[in-house]
Amino acid sequence: MTPKQIMVKTGIVAVAVVSLFWSIMTSGVQKAPRSDSRPAAAKTGPGQATTVPVTTVVSQELNRPIRLPGELQAFQDVALYPKIQGFVEWIGVDRGSWVKRGQPLVRMRAPEVEAQRSSADAKVQVSHARLLEAQARVLSARQQTLEAEAKLASDDATYRRLKAAAATPGVVAGNDLEVAQKTVEANQARVRVTEENEKAAQAQVRSLEEDEKAATETARSAREIESYLHIAAPFDGVITERNVHTGSLVGPSSGPASPAMLRIQQVSKLRLTIPVPEIAIAGVKQGAKLNFTVLAFPGEIFAGVVERIEHALEPRTRTMPVELDVDNRSGRLAPGMFPEVTLPVRRSRPSLFVPPSAVATTTERVFVVRIRRGMTEWIDVVRGMSMGDLIEVFGNLQPGDQVAVRGTDELRAGIRVIAKQATAAR
Repeated sequence: MTPKQIMVKTGIVAVAVVSLFWSIMTSGVQKAPRSDSRPAAAKTGPGQATTVPVTTVVSQELNRPIRLPGELQAFQDVALYPKIQGFVEWIGVDRGSWVKRGQPLVRMRAPEVEAQRSSADAKVQVSHARLLEAQARVLSARQQTLEAEAKLASDDATYRRLKAAAATPGVVAGNDLEVAQKTVEANQARVRVTEENEKAAQAQVRSLEEDEKAATETARSAREIESYLHIAAPFDGVITERNVHTGSLVGPSSGPASPAMLRIQQVSKLRLTIPVPEIAIAGVKQGAKLNFTVLAFPGEIFAGVVERIEHALEPRTRTMPVELDVDNRSGRLAPGMFPEVTLPVRRSRPSLFVPPSAVATTTERVFVVRIRRGMTEWIDVVRGMSMGDLIEVFGNLQPGDQVAVRGTDELRAGIRVIAKQATAAR
């Protein structure tokens, strides 16, 4: 090794030794403990109280709008199924057709139903003809009864005159009086027979009236069944679904998966359903007007009126369904849209507010540190809603109380401190 190489290596070793010595000295200075660490409050010298920045508990009306998702639904939504089986003979609407209440939509054919109705009508005609005949017999029997009664009255009068004359001996022959008496008795018997015939004829009329009534009811039922072959719109709306065509064989619904012939929805008025969280339920009032927006019309505000409140929370979501009625006569909104509703949250009375940093949370409790007469107190609270840079709290607090700006369990309860007013809560 040359002298020059020896000198270079010696210099490198010297520099390394100096660097190591300097590193040890500086690390010793950095590791020296700080004697004045103040995480919760500024400490002063020995024997002096800790200075704590405090803020004032303020009382304000909570008025914070929140935005909730909702869903627009048709005010009425009906799937139309035929009540009886038949063939589609005519269908006058298609998807998107606007219809009026009572407007014919579908006409069907069912030959067996038509045959039943024709048979029932024929039976009504036969029953009515029989009833007319029976009523004619009643009239005839009544006429015979009247004639028999008239003849009885005439013969009875003759008998009475003969009987009176027979009181004088030799005026009336005994045989003539006896013949007159027998004639009266015969007429009395005839009257009884005609009366019985009349009663029988009247009973037959009543029976035939019942038969006609039954036949008429059967015919009415057959016509009602036949009317099921004609389907009309139950209300004003729009056809949103069509699954049949002319000639299709259709029948009653066989289950939830069975497709409907047509679906009609009332869209001139819509239902807007929103799930209101438990914390905001107190702000929902019957008849309140709420604004909402939809993606289809950015920047445009629509409105609805609260009409139905369920008054029960959904167990899974802890929300209460609320329904609004939305006037949609313009037809711009549509069922299935997902609007965003602005719901103002209010309380029935003013609430207390503190800065969020004043609320301390541990595994055991949520509290604020109140400073009263220079002493610290831990006051358990329940968080509410935030408004601006403050948060709502519920607990044993009063407006004007002073609490530590920074709530922490490091600031123990029952110690003496010096309260220093920080920036006032807004």
